[in-house]
Amino acid sequence: MSDQLKDRRKERRTSRAISEGSQIVRTFGKIKDSISTVSCMDDAGHHDDNTHPGVKLENTYQLGPHKRFPVLAVTNILKDMLTNYLQEETYEVEWSQQMTKTLCEVIKSHVKDLKIPRYKVVVMVHIGHITGQGLRNSSRCLWDASNDTCASYSFKNSSLFGVATVYATYFE
Repeated sequence: MSDQLKDRRKERRTSRAISEGSQIVRTFGKIKDSISTVSCMDDAGHHDDNTHPGVKLENTYQLGPHKRFPVLAVTNILKDMLTNYLQEETYEVEWSQQMTKTLCEVIKSHVKDLKIPRYKVVVMVHIGHITGQGLRNSSRCLWDASNDTCASYSFKNSSLFGVATVYATYFE
């Protein structure tokens, strides 16, 4: 087969794939369509279009926070959010799955509105049915006892319980 014929076929494949809107992956001189995958979690809050440019920061040599993480203010946020969202609700499985995601996003946005610099925030929410059972919740991580902290609040009504925890780790 002549080189010109090979080049024409390669151009057709490339133009056809580009016109279809798929991403092109070049591997060792061959062209193939990429395979997209979907995560098993239905996350409404996670976006794949992270187009934020990398920010180059200079070293500050700051080893401790100028402003401590306000545990009392975050506990009040947790209390308000759990009470407002769960006060009149009854437990349903599908609803609780979506509500935990919603509460995590809302709590995280309220905590970030406090504008506490250099803290990374992790929010966990658990919603369960009250049927006379017990629940033990534990977590493990690297922890700096002098700078890292957490806030937690538990809510209960006649049908369900909710536990929200915010972990704040200092980022040097």
